[in-house]
Amino acid sequence: MRKTLIAVLVLIPVGLGIFFSLPNLLDRRMNSVATPPPYSASPAAEKLHDTLFVADLHDDALLWNRNLLERHDFGHSDLPRLLEGRVGLQVFSTVTKTPRGLNYESNGADSDNITLLVLAQRWPKPTWTSLLQRALYQGDKLQQAAAESQGKLVLVRSRADLASFLEAWNKDPKRTAAILATEGLHPLEGKLENVDRLYDAGFRITGLTHFFDNEVGGSAHGLEKGGLTPFGRRVIAQLEEKKMIVDLAHASRALIDDVLAIAERPVLVSHTGVVGTCPGSRNLTDKHLQGIAAMGGVIGIGYWDAAVCETSVAAIVRAIRYTADKVGVEHVALGSDFDGTVHTPFDTSGLAQLTQGLQEAGFSEADIAAIMGGNVRRLLLEALP
Repeated sequence: MRKTLIAVLVLIPVGLGIFFSLPNLLDRRMNSVATPPPYSASPAAEKLHDTLFVADLHDDALLWNRNLLERHDFGHSDLPRLLEGRVGLQVFSTVTKTPRGLNYESNGADSDNITLLVLAQRWPKPTWTSLLQRALYQGDKLQQAAAESQGKLVLVRSRADLASFLEAWNKDPKRTAAILATEGLHPLEGKLENVDRLYDAGFRITGLTHFFDNEVGGSAHGLEKGGLTPFGRRVIAQLEEKKMIVDLAHASRALIDDVLAIAERPVLVSHTGVVGTCPGSRNLTDKHLQGIAAMGGVIGIGYWDAAVCETSVAAIVRAIRYTADKVGVEHVALGSDFDGTVHTPFDTSGLAQLTQGLQEAGFSEADIAAIMGGNVRRLLLEALP
C-alpha cells in the first residue's frame, strides 16, 4: 500500500507536467511552415516590399501562451517577425470553441477542444466555462502586449486611431497596428447585450460562425448550415449600428446570402479560398465574391492547403489572380490564418516571397500595394467607428 501511494504521488506531478506542456507541443506541431526562416526573395521583390504597407486580416496567435513581443522559433507570428515582414496592420482573432473531431464538412456544437487548452494553459477561472470570458481574456492579452511594446504594437479601435497610427508609420514603419476580432459570435452566449461587452473591450471585426452552427446562424461546417436566425438578424443590426465590421469567414452559403441581403455596410471575409481555384465547402463561390465586392468589401485569401489546395506561394497567387479577375484588385487582401493550426509556406517574416509571386504573376506595383495592404487600409478608414 505504501509503495502504491508513493507511486501515485510520483505519477501525479509527472502527469501534470505532461498536461501543462501539451499546448506548447501542439503549437509547435500544428502551426508549421513548409520552409523555415530566414526567407529570401528576388532583389526586385525585396525592393518593392520595403515600400509596402502590409495588412493581414487573420491571425490566431492570442490562442496560444506565447509572448507576442518576443521572437519565437515556432508558430507563425510575433511582433519581431511581423516587423521583419513589414506588416503594418495585423488583425488578431479570438478562438473560443472548436468541436472534437473537427472537420470541414459537418460538426455539432456539443463538444469543445478549447476547454482543455484553456486549463492546460492556466487561463483564469472565469474562462473555464464562459466563451465570452475567453474572448475577453484574449483581448486583454493583446492590450497588455500593446501597453508593454513601447509603441511598437498599437491597438486600433477607431478611424482616428488608425489615421494617427498611419501618420506615425509613414515616418517610421517599425511598428504594427493591431485590430481585435472574434472567430465566431458564440461568445455572445445568446445575449444581444454582449455585443456591447465586446465593443467596449475593443473588438471591431466579428466573425459570425466558426466550425459549428450557433445562435447567430449556420456554419459552412455545421450540421444544418442554415441562414441567419431571428437573433442573428438583431445581432447584424446591432453590429452595424456600432460600426463593427462583419466577417463572413466560415459562414454557410445560406448565411452569406442572408447577410448580403440585409447589410448596409461593407463586409469582409478575413481568411478564405475561392471555389474557382480550390473547391471546398468554406471557399467562396463566384456569386459570393461578386456580392461581397458589390458591398465594397474585401476578401482575404488564405495560405493553407484547404483554402488554396497547395502549400505554396504559387497557389496563393492563383487564388488572388482569380479573385482579382472576377471582382477587381480593389477587393482582394491577405488572410493568412497564421497560428490557426495550419501549415503554410512561410511565417510572417517571409511575406516578401508573396510580393515576388505577385510580381511574377504580372501584377503592377500599384496592384501589389493594394493587395498586400492598401485595400484593407482603405476599408478600415471608411468603416471603423
